[in-house]
Amino acid sequence: MFDPVIAPSGTLLGLLQRGRGDGTLHALTAPRAEALAALNQCVLSDPRHDWQVENRSLYYARLYLDLSGELDAIEAHLFDAEDILDSDESRTGLALAVLGHLASYGRRDALDLLRRYAAEGSNWAWALDELALRDDDAGLRALAVPVLARFPADAQGEAELAVAVRDAFEPRPWRLWAEDPREAIATRVRAAQETGCFDRWQRQMRPSGPRPGWSVRAVFEWAQQGLERGAALHVPAARCLSAVAGPEDRAEIVQAAKDGSDGARCTALRYLADGNDSDALDLIDNAVATGTAVVVEAAVDAFERMRGVAAVDRARGWAQRPDALGAAAGRMLACRGTARDSDLVLGALREAVRTEGPDAPTLWTLTDGAGRLGIACAAPVLRHVYRETASSHLRGRAARALAATDPSFATGFAVECLWDCEETTRELAARHAETGDARVVERLRRLAADPAEEDEVQTAVRSRIGPDAPAV
Repeated sequence: MFDPVIAPSGTLLGLLQRGRGDGTLHALTAPRAEALAALNQCVLSDPRHDWQVENRSLYYARLYLDLSGELDAIEAHLFDAEDILDSDESRTGLALAVLGHLASYGRRDALDLLRRYAAEGSNWAWALDELALRDDDAGLRALAVPVLARFPADAQGEAELAVAVRDAFEPRPWRLWAEDPREAIATRVRAAQETGCFDRWQRQMRPSGPRPGWSVRAVFEWAQQGLERGAALHVPAARCLSAVAGPEDRAEIVQAAKDGSDGARCTALRYLADGNDSDALDLIDNAVATGTAVVVEAAVDAFERMRGVAAVDRARGWAQRPDALGAAAGRMLACRGTARDSDLVLGALREAVRTEGPDAPTLWTLTDGAGRLGIACAAPVLRHVYRETASSHLRGRAARALAATDPSFATGFAVECLWDCEETTRELAARHAETGDARVVERLRRLAADPAEEDEVQTAVRSRIGPDAPAV
């Protein structure tokens, strides 16, 4: 899947792609055809950089309801010939999840589309999972024949069926089919269930990796072998060292951290940092200066995990370094620094936005740190991150930091956050949005009555409009 192209944040499409609350508010006042066109583009071309963790489906489903949007574009997308050529679930997953929410709101056309796609589409397992949460028993039983027909009645087909049953996210359809009155269906599904259980047992009985009695050198060799295969094993290898290494092995481990193979060096650095060894910080500094890219990354990660006072003190000296260790030092101070470190954290935040833009991974930690330390001067930068980032998770973190640093948050961004795509951001808004705005009161009441809303959001809403809450 290619990285999505995100429109400017000042456009309707850009707002909807980001999942911002202002996207919904602007769509409801825009010409309906324009709003639906932008909405369809988002649903059919997933705008998320990380589609597995960022939320958009409920956000888009609610907008379809508000606009009384037709589902013709989604239907054409699902049943396009490309569905046969491109079976990657990221192509259709968002559309199917939107249909699932619409079905839960009572849209019969969405339910029918899900049923049809589960019977005919490439990403049928996702559609089946959506139906498992929303469809009745009769609807699910009707899908048994077309779903099982996907698996030939030979050894390979039965093996693939067992994997599908074993890996199903929602087991309800398979349990229904295992009890189906049609003996051919029930027998086949039960056999697949038994095979899946046996596969799990076999995997548990075939552990791989270090064994009791391994030496320090054997652990280092295992880590290096993994690196040569393209698998970074230094983290589990460091845990293994904790089990097999004794005080007499320290010299060997320190030497490996200085000039061992990449696998051994990464493992030793991680082990020494986790143990707050007295030489760990100097070894990390040396690794960043002399190591390969793999070693540098492992050294920086090991440093950021350190918890001691010495590590924080060293971070204060490293924070202005123009390298990966300097960036890590800024993040450490954001997590563990005190008020005296506010200027360093603010400097790191500004530098990250200036050099890497509003989607830099380092901003997650720095944004949290600005809020934790209550750095009021960070508010303008945090507002920029909030507006421009394509990550709804980072935007939520920026909103949380603004709540702690920006006096205007309650009457500004908090209002639009009530319509945000992330439930944690809506929860934050429910606790902070100024109820003098009539839109806030109406939105809180709607969220309280929405059965699809998350429990945490509704708890926050009840704290504002419940019988024991202050009058709104």
